[in-house]
Amino acid sequence: MSTSSVGTPEQCRDPNYMPKLSVAIPLGIQHVLAMFVSNVTPAIIIAGAAGFGFGSNSPDFISMLYMMQMCMLLAGVTTLLQTVGAGPIGARLPIVQGTSFAFIPILIPLVAGKGVDAMAAVTGGILVGGLFQACLGPLVGRLRFALPPLVTGLIVTMIGLSLLKVGIQYAAGGVPAIGTPEYGSLQNWGVAFIVIIVTLVLKFFTKGLLSVSSILLGLIAGYVVAYGLGMVNFANVGKAAVFAAPKVLPFGIEFTVAAVLGICLMAFISAIETVGDVSGITKGGADREATDTEIKGATYADGLGTAFSSIFGGLPNTSFSQNVGLIAMTRVMSRHVATIGAIFLIICGFIPKVGAVISTIPIEVLGGGVILMFGMVVSSGIKMLGDVDWTSRNMVIFAISLSLGFGLMLEPGALQHMPSTVKALLGTGLLPAAFIAIILNLIVPDEKQ
Repeated sequence: MSTSSVGTPEQCRDPNYMPKLSVAIPLGIQHVLAMFVSNVTPAIIIAGAAGFGFGSNSPDFISMLYMMQMCMLLAGVTTLLQTVGAGPIGARLPIVQGTSFAFIPILIPLVAGKGVDAMAAVTGGILVGGLFQACLGPLVGRLRFALPPLVTGLIVTMIGLSLLKVGIQYAAGGVPAIGTPEYGSLQNWGVAFIVIIVTLVLKFFTKGLLSVSSILLGLIAGYVVAYGLGMVNFANVGKAAVFAAPKVLPFGIEFTVAAVLGICLMAFISAIETVGDVSGITKGGADREATDTEIKGATYADGLGTAFSSIFGGLPNTSFSQNVGLIAMTRVMSRHVATIGAIFLIICGFIPKVGAVISTIPIEVLGGGVILMFGMVVSSGIKMLGDVDWTSRNMVIFAISLSLGFGLMLEPGALQHMPSTVKALLGTGLLPAAFIAIILNLIVPDEKQ
């Protein structure tokens, strides 16, 4: 869709411009399609790690469906915080919010094998972490000096690396299938590769909506093949309600040191990521730098949106980078377009049957999608590292941070004599890598100096 069919170039660069509805509605739905799968995937991963997700046959499986419902509803609500705003809250730019992947490496050790009961501590940690991030609003612009591409690139790369194992497990049949003959079968891998192949073809050999929605359409193709192979079960769709309101603290709330500290540390990283997304939107859509007011407003909305999500059992929210890329492609800066997408998400969030239909997707199909998504996270980190001046100083900082972080991720047993809180924080690999890189970057003198 060309910008000439939307408005003049000046209008398209204006966040307050409202295109006609015949154009704005498709553009808004396109925003939802670009982030829909990524938005609900964290809930699926966390529920799976806790033991009440796909293939678990857990009586608490319905809790995963509820979490998916909240991912949609709360993504819509927090997007409205950004696009419509309230006082100093919100950037009033076309920022689409969604459930953050960045927190998954922190959350998995907190819930691993502990069932739905572990979600109370997660809720407490997200509430505190969200409020902490909101407090960073006035400061976040000044803190960017501590996070050059060397540090941010390493952090994003580590986030992606920590998730790659999950994608392979899903494609092979899921954690519950480990140890069975079905795990890693040719059928499972075949379905996952259908998703990957169709996604690649649509991404690079088509244009417009087909290209933007390639992952979603790849999942649909894999789903059709899986259905033909008898891998789809519709039992949960019939049980799901047509309409349901969100519940206040559905998992209870508990405050633990590991959850609060780990999520607060990641909230700091998320705040910096949001600054980058805001800058990306204004650069890509309007060829200008983001203002201090926009950066502060976006950070407030990001943090308060995350805290608000925790009240209803949701996961941390953040600005979605794939939608930043969509702004650069369409060159349409209208915040009202993103508002239309937010309304669509909210409607879906009140209909549990939407989550139930998503839950019929075989885990092998999801595996094909998340292999691509998590790989793209790694690619994004490596792209950031491309801006680094690779002096011996920077190479040593990167080497130590990556070696300790990735090494602890691969061998968490090396921390067996540590207190449980320390194990939960260091065992992710992500936090020690980020902490070491930030500290060394601040204290090790630059060779040029």
